[in-house]
Amino acid sequence: MKIALIGATGFVGSAVLQELLSRDHQVTVLGRSADKLPRHANLEFVQTDAYDADQVARGVAGQDAVVSAFNPGWGKPDIRALFMKGHNAIVAGLKQAGVSRFIEVGGAGSLYVAPGVQALDTPQFPAEWREGAEGARDALNSLRDEKQLQWTFVSPATLLQPGERTGTFRLGGDDFMADPAGGPGRISTADLAVAIVNELELPQHVQQRFTLAY
Repeated sequence: MKIALIGATGFVGSAVLQELLSRDHQVTVLGRSADKLPRHANLEFVQTDAYDADQVARGVAGQDAVVSAFNPGWGKPDIRALFMKGHNAIVAGLKQAGVSRFIEVGGAGSLYVAPGVQALDTPQFPAEWREGAEGARDALNSLRDEKQLQWTFVSPATLLQPGERTGTFRLGGDDFMADPAGGPGRISTADLAVAIVNELELPQHVQQRFTLAY
């Protein structure tokens, strides 16, 4: 497949890039700089401002699907607004280019820990992650009303960490997934990438959110 990837040098995006290339997909990376990208015959770079819908449209034109691991940066005080600004520009760019398949990576904060209660609304949710989690939830809520795109939103397990690629994990929907011992669920970035590329190759969650954990 021809896949456009946004956020390819980040914590999640770099793992997704590696997984896509390992499965022989043609990858077009949209970003500000190619400095941190590997050299690969199946990799192309298009300089793109993710906050500019016209630039996004030019970068994704002709692609089979787009994966966004976009994140403004956790140190930004206005991360919530910037998350939505980027999300809105990316969605508008896809529509402008006529690309319908879209996978967006968010966080675990909007997963339900009890009926009607999302993790980020609990007192235990870390304050330093709240604004970013709010931005990701805003993006998911926006997608829930989206009829034109064949979207999928991915919320990894609560503990997202570097680690090995096992290819073995459990999938869920909108609810928090605990580990077998009852603690917070966990997943490696490598296996999160596996799940994302699996969804590209064999869609199971179109116009849905899914989560995953060991």
